[in-house]
Amino acid sequence: MFSCWKALIFLSITIGSSNAWSADSIRLQRDDGKSLSAQVYMPTKECKGIAIISHGAGGSEQGYGYLARFMAAQNYLTVVPGHQESGMKALMQYMHRKNLLSGLAQLVTDKAAYAGRLMDINAARQWAAPRCGGKASVLLGHSMGAATTMIVAGAENKMDIDDKARQRLLKNTDFDRYIALSPQGVGAIFPEHAWKNIQQPVLIMTGTRDEALGGGSWKTRTEAFADMPAGCKWLGVIDGATHMNFAGRDLTPQTTTLITKTIADFLQASPDKGCAAAPAGAGMMLSTK
Repeated sequence: MFSCWKALIFLSITIGSSNAWSADSIRLQRDDGKSLSAQVYMPTKECKGIAIISHGAGGSEQGYGYLARFMAAQNYLTVVPGHQESGMKALMQYMHRKNLLSGLAQLVTDKAAYAGRLMDINAARQWAAPRCGGKASVLLGHSMGAATTMIVAGAENKMDIDDKARQRLLKNTDFDRYIALSPQGVGAIFPEHAWKNIQQPVLIMTGTRDEALGGGSWKTRTEAFADMPAGCKWLGVIDGATHMNFAGRDLTPQTTTLITKTIADFLQASPDKGCAAAPAGAGMMLSTK
């Protein structure tokens, strides 16, 4: 059994540092009438498109600053919505009834929490779209946010969020690119072959110290890549990277560069030209199909 300190590595809470791309705090309105907080990072040049970052369980809109600033530097209007049904307050409520690991496991399989996340993403997209002239769109998520990203991309799941539910909650379910950092494999969230019908471009990233919840091997996080059909699918595995590195905690310059450069290369790769990848940087294995 994991100790409490080790279990805490699965909480996706980060503190962004100051940078030229500073965040603006806004309130968004969901279709169900609820409002939510979000952080917005504006591009300084002509807007290429919108990017939405979905945080992990127990996280907030205050996190993932390194990714949000990077996406803004790539000229994407970037929004990090706060997922109130699966943020820290929600996690604390689960923890009052369960221990940390059990509470977290229950939260990441809560259908209502995912429904809220999809409505949050829809609200963020509705706010951002008229403020950006570019038409590109990217959905990026970490941990529970990675599960959310794969569900939006079309992954079958054990919460019964199917195509009808996605259309009802998201309205426009199509993003040009999907990026899943520390996604889950077969288990409590996804059944076997959950990803077999995903046709859109997808980048998955994990690390050799990115253990799954409950102590499973990091290799389970590669199962989605193995299951998806070929066609602009990338898998990056960073030697020594932990779960919380992808959330922005304890990042080294090398790991930061590997994450952001791979994302930049993926966003620039052309499906019309086979989505060819640039050579992987030292310390990372990159697979494509």
